[in-house]
Amino acid sequence: MSDQRRALVLGGGGITGIAWEIGLLAGLAERGVDLTDADLVVGTSAGSVVGAQLTSGADLETLYGRQLEPPAAERAARMRRSALASLGWAVLRSRGDDAAFRRRVGALALRAEAAGLTPSEQERLDVIGSRLVSREWPARALTVTAVDAATGEFRALDRDSGVPLVTAVAASCAVPGVYPPVTVDGRRYVDGGMRSAANADLATGCERVVVLAPIVRGVGPMASVDAQVSGMVARVAVVSPDGAGRRAIGRNVLDPAARRPSAEAGRAQAVSVAEQVAAAWTG
Repeated sequence: MSDQRRALVLGGGGITGIAWEIGLLAGLAERGVDLTDADLVVGTSAGSVVGAQLTSGADLETLYGRQLEPPAAERAARMRRSALASLGWAVLRSRGDDAAFRRRVGALALRAEAAGLTPSEQERLDVIGSRLVSREWPARALTVTAVDAATGEFRALDRDSGVPLVTAVAASCAVPGVYPPVTVDGRRYVDGGMRSAANADLATGCERVVVLAPIVRGVGPMASVDAQVSGMVARVAVVSPDGAGRRAIGRNVLDPAARRPSAEAGRAQAVSVAEQVAAAWTG
């Protein structure tokens, strides 16, 4: 990564995570801290949507304005209690084995799909496609994360992977038990956040790293953001929602009604973190 000096890492966090990240990015840019010129963007789940939008040249203020629009007929999704129970059981049975945990979560996702508890794969591809400003991989360096539902193998997808951008982002956003696994090269993939909330270690080797993490800790053996950045020699800034942001996001990160307050909270938080982020990015 010798030519990738600055990395922007965008973590997972559902619909509200997308909104909070965009709000924060817009607020930072307003204060002269523009993170959109990153040499490398790493996106996980919600962050893959934001990363694809940014690297495709989307205007931050336009993206922010979209987050303020009423949710209209869009319904809130939610992980069912049975899925939550299965997730907890996967944590207990895996005993710190992260690959085993991911395989069990993948199996949960496949069972939910087979039982008709998720939308169809094509429906999800259509939804994700509608959120992106381009269906083509950007020329800039963008890495999107996903996990093989059968093997638990982690995969980082980019423009050289041969996987269509919409497919890659949909796979990264395939929350197990809520959305269906997505087919990539004949295999089924689920949310990249099943390895880590942000997969910040993919920025190892960069000189300056900023991590926007709606969620900083995962469950079970999933690596935390702090653990992944602790060994970096780079200048690093990690930003997660403050108290106002957490209240705006609420308990259901997949609720479109929380999109606007989450975006507004992210933008407001930029005031207090701009100096910290600027020190890591340009200081």
